[in-house]
Amino acid sequence: MHGLYLVWLVQERGFAPALVATVLAAGDLCVFALEIPTGWVADRLGHRRSLIIGSFVQVAGMAVFWFAASTPSLVAASLLVAIGDAFRSGADEALLYRSCVALGREADFQIIESRTRSVSLVGLVLACLMVEPPAATEPETEAGESARDARGQRWRIFVCLVMPGAVIDGLASIAAFLAQTGADAEVLGVTALVAAITLSEAGGAWMAARVWRNDGRLHLLLLACGAAVFAVSQMVSTGAAAAAVALAFFPGLMGTLRAVALQRVAGDGVRARIASFASACDMACTTLGLLTAGALSTRRQRRT
Repeated sequence: MHGLYLVWLVQERGFAPALVATVLAAGDLCVFALEIPTGWVADRLGHRRSLIIGSFVQVAGMAVFWFAASTPSLVAASLLVAIGDAFRSGADEALLYRSCVALGREADFQIIESRTRSVSLVGLVLACLMVEPPAATEPETEAGESARDARGQRWRIFVCLVMPGAVIDGLASIAAFLAQTGADAEVLGVTALVAAITLSEAGGAWMAARVWRNDGRLHLLLLACGAAVFAVSQMVSTGAAAAAVALAFFPGLMGTLRAVALQRVAGDGVRARIASFASACDMACTTLGLLTAGALSTRRQRRT
């Protein structure tokens, strides 16, 4: 959603790109701080209820963004959206996985998660229509057995599964921000760019259903590919929009694969928390990325 905020706040409301980047980074930092507590609440209160609360608060935050005319209102809107994101983060993955288990379709979780991410943001109405599945022990499958083995290797899960996706999120946020706030950016062009970025991320999520191998080596390889695209985009003066669209593909793909891998590792009572922990790492990298992008954008504007 950062792209839509940038179109409205920078192009229409006249806020400085550095200020918007700082405020959005503050929101991401708030999500980072709230991820684990809200994950704990979701595991205790119920994943469906957590989605409803988060969606309601986020709608309120978006309304404040629409009318924001000062820095305090901008900060308030960013914080509301952050709180909503934190309550939704992790709860959606946990609810979907538990539903698959309850229906005897655990093996289909990767395909369903891929399709869900490629078409969607879970909204307030959809969250209210969902049903909380009963707590259940996962079936004894090869995936379950490998998950138990993985619990004794948490550092490997962190390095090979959690961090590659988080770093890619940070790089993608830098590329998107720079492309959307460039000197030649205008409303129609930025709107088209946001649409292209969204479609690229959705394409990555769609592609995840067709990946047959989901392990740490694949995540590290995808990180290397994404980092190479980012590095090339920073060495050339043109092609910022193309780089932003290309990089958006990686979070869509890696986010889906990571969700599948982590849900198969997690126990039934900590599903939202482990997904929230991964999202907190994403927020930390995105926050650093936005601050870096804001500084780079301001420096480039001064040069021109």
